[in-house]
Amino acid sequence: MRTADQNIFHQIFEDHWDEFKECYEWYNTEYYEEVVQKMLGCGKEEGGYSEYRCPHCGKDLRRVCFTCKSCFCLSCSKVYTDNFVVQVSRVLQPGLKYRHTILTVPEDGRIHFYRDRHNGGLLSALMRCGYECLEDVVSTALRQQVKIGIIVVVQTHGRSGKY
Repeated sequence: MRTADQNIFHQIFEDHWDEFKECYEWYNTEYYEEVVQKMLGCGKEEGGYSEYRCPHCGKDLRRVCFTCKSCFCLSCSKVYTDNFVVQVSRVLQPGLKYRHTILTVPEDGRIHFYRDRHNGGLLSALMRCGYECLEDVVSTALRQQVKIGIIVVVQTHGRSGKY
């Protein structure tokens, strides 16, 4: 079942995807079309489903729709992220605390990262700054200089990084 935010997200794409592709032609590719259509079909019968019946009476039929398992889909990417967190937690040393922190870029600055998307230098610098910022925050909070371990992941709102 989709949440209200996920329904709004889906509705925006259902209502405006074709118009968006006309305005921004570089998104009018087979790759993006497949990603968006996969997300729009997530959890719908058209995408396939399994049927289950009550093993005792055989009458109570339930259909469970398949998910798209796309990182662009809000529901499926949540599952992916949760699984990632579990995997990270398993490899940490006993007693180490894991914190999931998200650093964002203000909307006005995003165009610069988009323009540099094929080079990657700006994103690399951002990740270094994010590390230094977090290390400074932790050192300030503990009132002593510390070195932190960090796993940095670039999240482009469900996009694969190919833009």
